[in-house]
Amino acid sequence: MRITVERPMRVVFMGTPEFAVPSLRALVEHAPPARLWANGLDIVGVITRPDKPAGRGRQTIASPVKRFATERGIPVYQPGPLRRPEALKQIRSLDPGVIVVAAFGQILPADVLDLPPHSCLNVHASLLPRWRGASPIAAAMLAGDTETGVTIMQMEEGLDTGPIIAQRSTPIGATETAGALTERLAEIGAQLLVETLPYWLAGGASSREQDEALATMTRPLKKDDGRLDWTRTASELARQIRAYSPWPGAFTTWKGARVRVLAAHALPGTGSGAPGTAQRSGDSLASLAVRCGQEALALDVIQLEGKRALPVADVLRGHPALATAVFGT
Repeated sequence: MRITVERPMRVVFMGTPEFAVPSLRALVEHAPPARLWANGLDIVGVITRPDKPAGRGRQTIASPVKRFATERGIPVYQPGPLRRPEALKQIRSLDPGVIVVAAFGQILPADVLDLPPHSCLNVHASLLPRWRGASPIAAAMLAGDTETGVTIMQMEEGLDTGPIIAQRSTPIGATETAGALTERLAEIGAQLLVETLPYWLAGGASSREQDEALATMTRPLKKDDGRLDWTRTASELARQIRAYSPWPGAFTTWKGARVRVLAAHALPGTGSGAPGTAQRSGDSLASLAVRCGQEALALDVIQLEGKRALPVADVLRGHPALATAVFGT
């Protein structure tokens, strides 16, 4: 299909975390004429969340998207809530032909959604309508899903409720963490975006409504979500540890101090003792399992409070009392 246009397609990109960077990078790399659009893409602005304090020193940190855009010389705007009149005025002044969104962190108001003639498109990290909302990757892993994927969707006022333009699935690895899966989905989403966008702009891509009967929701994660409840099954806890790596991180307590659990796996058999009771795993003196509501959880890598993360065998050598610990106390 030959596409004839009078000027480059003006694109505004909205995103914040590392997940969004591959999609922005893909747009930049495919911006020259005839790559995605006959006269090319003009990325006229990147809109990201305001800088915020982070870390122990509470230093103000720019978002990954802002850092990338600044390095590439793309104008960056941080208007805060998009419902403010001045934010809408700023976006309108950019005169976007299309707005591309990836993990921006705000619901776009109707005035923004109606602004670009080619709509607002979202790169969402799930196979919609399953796992709408803020934490789709963790939700898929917690539920024991064997696959997930990325959806390119046309945005509307609802939370991830808009029509689906394209999807691509991928299996979830048996030992894959949310951090590793996020990186993979970010790259899959970027590739799917640049494959889909030219057909959408040219009117050759159709969309389909989501099946509301199949919709499931997620919520933003909180720091305390990582607390391990030893009355749950070992399989559930193993998924929780993977789903919350690297954030908010899975943890338990021992003698009032926090113990992070970075890697673990479920073991057959229940062992003895109340949930949370530690014991040697099999005949090995260098392994540790914790009784759960069903079966036991073998701890592979842990981090005692104030210490660095180590394989459990190394921790046991320095803290043999862990072999009879009662976690959650």
